[in-house]
Amino acid sequence: MLNNEFLNDLSNKIAAMTPMAQSLRNDVEKNIHEALQTAFSRLDLVTRDEFDAQLKVLERAEQTIAQLEEKIHAMEKAQGQGSNG
Repeated sequence: MLNNEFLNDLSNKIAAMTPMAQSLRNDVEKNIHEALQTAFSRLDLVTRDEFDAQLKVLERAEQTIAQLEEKIHAMEKAQGQGSNG
């Protein structure tokens, strides 16, 4: 059977190390986060909100172009019929 004093001593040492390990983990996470943030900022990325806003603008522009193309085709058709008649 193990000595209770040995177990208590080992438990106390492990417990004393836990806050240091947690602090080290927090520091590592913070450094990784900062490194990733710096790397992503260099990539000139946009947020999802900015992307969605630009997508809506593009969709409206495509609709406008389609409508204008229809009007042009209708005018060309009307002009073609007028010169033939």
